[in-house]
Amino acid sequence: MAGSDDSARRMPSLPWTVSIQAAAYAFAHRLDGSIRRSLFRLGDRKKAAKPCPDASEVRSADVTIDASRGLWARVFSPPASAAEAPLPVVVFFHGGGFALFSAASRPYDNLCRRLCRGVGAVVVSVNYRLVPEHRYPAAYDDGVAALRYLDSIALPGGLAPVPVDLSSCFLAGDSSGGNMVHHVAQRWAASMSATSSSSSPPPRLRLAGAVRIQPFFGGEERTGAELALDKACRILTVARADGYWREFLAEGATRDHPAARVCGDGVELAEAFPLAMVAVGGFDLLKDWHARAVSVVEYPDAFHGFYAFPELADSGKLVEDVKLFVDEHRTKRLV
Repeated sequence: MAGSDDSARRMPSLPWTVSIQAAAYAFAHRLDGSIRRSLFRLGDRKKAAKPCPDASEVRSADVTIDASRGLWARVFSPPASAAEAPLPVVVFFHGGGFALFSAASRPYDNLCRRLCRGVGAVVVSVNYRLVPEHRYPAAYDDGVAALRYLDSIALPGGLAPVPVDLSSCFLAGDSSGGNMVHHVAQRWAASMSATSSSSSPPPRLRLAGAVRIQPFFGGEERTGAELALDKACRILTVARADGYWREFLAEGATRDHPAARVCGDGVELAEAFPLAMVAVGGFDLLKDWHARAVSVVEYPDAFHGFYAFPELADSGKLVEDVKLFVDEHRTKRLV
């Protein structure tokens, strides 16, 4: 539970550019947490893939995974000169309450580009299906489908003109994408356990780690942080979080559904669940749910969504921490 000083602490002042974007995001939601979708679409600026940038820059290309369900991904590759050996692969799931943004949205295109360069990995940003048209478990199904695609087809040279190491595959995601990391890793680990007991050949893709950035976890319980930090930042409020869960979960389900409540009594991880890192913000109202996880990395002055703003020092530190995590656990897997 959050400490009693949460309500007394004041969030550090933010650059005006961050404040304006946070206010715009807040304005795209009603007081009850529901989304003004037409307003959000006006502000959700998209970026096209850049397959042929300058030779020293990160390149990107889009690939169709399953046309029947509109599932695709954007692949980010470092400059070929940076690949002295096969690079790890980071499969990324964007946030937005399972309802907003895409792999082409500017904040996520920019974030994945920074992860690609900063971590030294090929990043595969999955454009999974969103609510309200596609409720639970569609997003999880799409995440697993993306891994199966990589395992069966890998990445053609036209998508990633650098060698990749599928035995060093990491899942990463923020907010609802962080929730997806947990459940997709759980499903994949369970399938690996089933494969090991059968005559089927083992997959090429091996999950070496899971990076959950302020993952969207929850429950019917109201934690101390939810009560104290509800108005601390405009990016996420209790009403918005509740609204996202109402749209994602099946009709009649509560926030104690296994999709939301991933820690505590009765929750078990699959035997092959990968090593995990959880990024926690000091001013994130979800932080008490994160504290119940292991391998927590804390950013005391960070609010929910801080990583999307490169002008914030903690955003750069997160990229550095992800690189340390990937380097450490990739090495262990390859020894």
